[in-house]
Amino acid sequence: MNTASVSPSTTAPIKVLLADDERLVRSGFKLLLDVEDDITVVGEATNGAEAVEGARAARPDVVLMDIRMPKLDGIQATTQITAMRGLERVRILILTTYDTDAYVFEALQAGASGFLLKDAGPAELLHAIRVVAAGEALLAPRITRRLISQFTARRTAAKTAEDRLAVLTEREREVLALVGRGLSNDEIGAELSLSPATARTHVSHAMAKLGARDRAQLVVIAYRTGLVSPDA
Repeated sequence: MNTASVSPSTTAPIKVLLADDERLVRSGFKLLLDVEDDITVVGEATNGAEAVEGARAARPDVVLMDIRMPKLDGIQATTQITAMRGLERVRILILTTYDTDAYVFEALQAGASGFLLKDAGPAELLHAIRVVAAGEALLAPRITRRLISQFTARRTAAKTAEDRLAVLTEREREVLALVGRGLSNDEIGAELSLSPATARTHVSHAMAKLGARDRAQLVVIAYRTGLVSPDA
């Protein structure tokens, strides 16, 4: 998914919690992140239950969350974290080894801000953390459409979709469709002859009206309602 470029923070560093049951994976991530001036690792978790407790204690900006973990998996942990009072600003970035992992869609439904394959390069991982921390969605381009289309096709009902989108203005529908196609605010503005600020406002209004936690959930809604087709 395309996103606007995100500059490193010039104030407080981005606080990251690492949740993965493999020590070598956590160690590798920590070594990579610790050398960045604008990112700091504030905790580690070996399972989903520890991730929930770590999020509650450390209040990180971003949780790098593995899906397959013991005791409590990444989806259950994401559901608990995003529903917890006081953790509304915590963003979950799901990490997966599999580009066809059915659980990724469920994680987005649970409130994750995006996902990334574990084989992503260091630069891609760092960019993902900064994008998610800035409140944007991060969906790995090579799997987004195939994954979402696979798990939304069987769920789409025309009347339900029409009822859900009825709260949006025509402009907001247009913006939602472009968000679903992966366009950034700058790109949406260029497509619709709007300023990036105006595009951002329309995105915010759509999120509020549809009860979407963040931009990633708007992408899911765009596919689920049929506003965007997998082949668009």
